[in-house]
Amino acid sequence: MPLVPKNIKELSPYKPGKPIEEVQRELGLKQITKLASNENPLGPSPLALEAIRNAEQDLHRYPDVSGFNLRKRLAERFDVKIDNVILGAGSEGIMGTIMRTFLLPEDEIITAQNSFIGFTVLAKASGRKVHWVPMKEHRYNLKAMATFINEYTKIIYLANPDNPMGTYFTVEEFDTFMEKVPERVLIIMDEAYFEFAQYLKDYPDSMHYRYDNVITLRTFSKAYGLGGLRIGYGFAHDQLISNLMKVKLPFEPSSLAQAGGLAALEDNYHIEKTVQLTQDGIEYLSRELRRLEVNTIPSSANFITTKFSSEKKAGDICQQMLKEGVILRHLKPFGWPDYIRISIGLFEENQSCLNAFRKVL
Repeated sequence: MPLVPKNIKELSPYKPGKPIEEVQRELGLKQITKLASNENPLGPSPLALEAIRNAEQDLHRYPDVSGFNLRKRLAERFDVKIDNVILGAGSEGIMGTIMRTFLLPEDEIITAQNSFIGFTVLAKASGRKVHWVPMKEHRYNLKAMATFINEYTKIIYLANPDNPMGTYFTVEEFDTFMEKVPERVLIIMDEAYFEFAQYLKDYPDSMHYRYDNVITLRTFSKAYGLGGLRIGYGFAHDQLISNLMKVKLPFEPSSLAQAGGLAALEDNYHIEKTVQLTQDGIEYLSRELRRLEVNTIPSSANFITTKFSSEKKAGDICQQMLKEGVILRHLKPFGWPDYIRISIGLFEENQSCLNAFRKVL
């Protein structure tokens, strides 16, 4: 009898973007520009860093298992009750808890094909039947996804905006879709890039809907610049949250993560600066890449995804850019072998990226 289930044996592990230290070690380069992992180039809020330093003295203590202070502040910020809030080790941590809590052996999952790779891994690892619905013009095809709903459907995963395409579905599309979703079906609404998309007039902020079967997930990893602490949060009906709290790991997130997240929420200036930097960077990079005749996809996140003529072309460009000291993300592991994702960096990092592109192309 095999010890490893077939669905796990056939699963490919998540491969993150190359770390700066690894590239320096392999290529002997001193100056590296990393634009591969959708990180905040400004780093964390100074308020968050101060709070983390202050929390270090209590590292011999276990974290608050309920995450009370941070959950209370999130509840106040988004006008919900504390019983509607959950914390986790990144939004993926909460996704994993959702899967363990609500999926029965016969349940099925619906999501877009080649969307967020973190959920793809979780869905495949669950061993449940998954309906992978192809995107249409790099966007979630909600109309097509609705046709796969059946009596066994339990979870539908939606990323808005999507990673790695950076596209989003609209209020009208979401409203039409939700009319076809039974109340017994859970919607995981992954809004990891919410801070960058919230200004779009037709963007459906799920916190304005209050559906009892929608679990909204957000993160401190992107706009807040706390990716290294692994802290995310979610909102849902109190009955959903109470059951998730039974299953989640008892001491996540860490005490440093909770302290950093709580302080980061108070630094509105840092978020505004981050969003403005991102919008300026997207406009600048998109314009200059088009001048180089590089196909770009309009983005509502903190990255730009580009399309090339073939998998070989995209892979070769990534390798050549690496030799120039610029780390980009070849999207072959995501299921988009002809595409490269470019995270928005500081202005000088964006310039370095373009200079390398000019040389490589």
